[in-house]
Amino acid sequence: MTAPTVGIIGAGQLARMTTQAAMSLAVDVKVLAADPSDPACIAATAVEVGDPGDLAAIRRFAEGCDVVTFDHERVDLAAIATLEADGARVYPSSTTLRFSDKAHQRVEFSARELPVPQFAVVDSAADIEAFAAAHGWPVVAKTAVGGYDGRGVFVLADPHEARQVASTLVGCQIVVEPLLDIRAEIAVVVARRPSGAAIAYPVVETIQRHGICVETVTPADVDQCLAAEASELAISIAELTGAVGILAVEFFVTPDGLVVNELAPRPHNSGHWTIEGAVTSQFENHLRGILDWPLGATTTTAPAVAMVNILGGAHPTDPATRLSAALEVDDAHVHLY
Repeated sequence: MTAPTVGIIGAGQLARMTTQAAMSLAVDVKVLAADPSDPACIAATAVEVGDPGDLAAIRRFAEGCDVVTFDHERVDLAAIATLEADGARVYPSSTTLRFSDKAHQRVEFSARELPVPQFAVVDSAADIEAFAAAHGWPVVAKTAVGGYDGRGVFVLADPHEARQVASTLVGCQIVVEPLLDIRAEIAVVVARRPSGAAIAYPVVETIQRHGICVETVTPADVDQCLAAEASELAISIAELTGAVGILAVEFFVTPDGLVVNELAPRPHNSGHWTIEGAVTSQFENHLRGILDWPLGATTTTAPAVAMVNILGGAHPTDPATRLSAALEVDDAHVHLY
């Protein structure tokens, strides 16, 4: 059998870990990197350097790929739709990727009576103030697209703060919601094939600091009935959005039950624990899903699994300098990417 070639638009950390999983399956991976020093370039079978937002670049890149996927969802949907019209197999599709737009997602999910917060899609401080008049201050304003790791999310206490934020987001769609009473944050990672077969990983509890996931614990410390409801909802959302490969669904646990927070149509940090903590990692199942191969078991390899996310860069100590100490911890696995 000739090894299939998977093309990944973007060459960041997720592309790198996906490439590592591809090696075990004899899958060739070609990446479109914005810079030759991007993390995945060291591991990929082939590297093309180009702008992932440039239509001509991604059309050239897609040639010779059996399937095209993404390192992140910050892509030009019109360009992806053009690839699809060219006949390329692209997963997630432009239809699925559109659900990364929080405004689109909230409107579509609300119409189907899925659990989302009260919300309004606005573009001015006056609209934010009108929403707060109906629902009370404080409110949360989120950019509809482009926000991640706490970026593009603002807790607004009063009209003055609303005007300040709105003045920095001129021309952007904003989703405004009440500030919820959040008891916990959980996530469900789903793997799905084009044929519709889908499987969910155990529910994971995510611990956030300043909008960034710093730790995950599996299984989540939540009621079993609520965990089952989250899994069922995540699979139904994967079907609704037409997701292929990995889809991560983040939920808030509130006194009134589950509320959908956001979606990630790609491998996600809430699933990094699966590399050693599950029978099949999210990265392998992403490849299996987009290649329409049988999905692997998602059961855990231990009664409980934790993942800690350590960020380098801003502080002077490089985590790699403490690698030796970390490797002394039994049953711990280190990933420097």
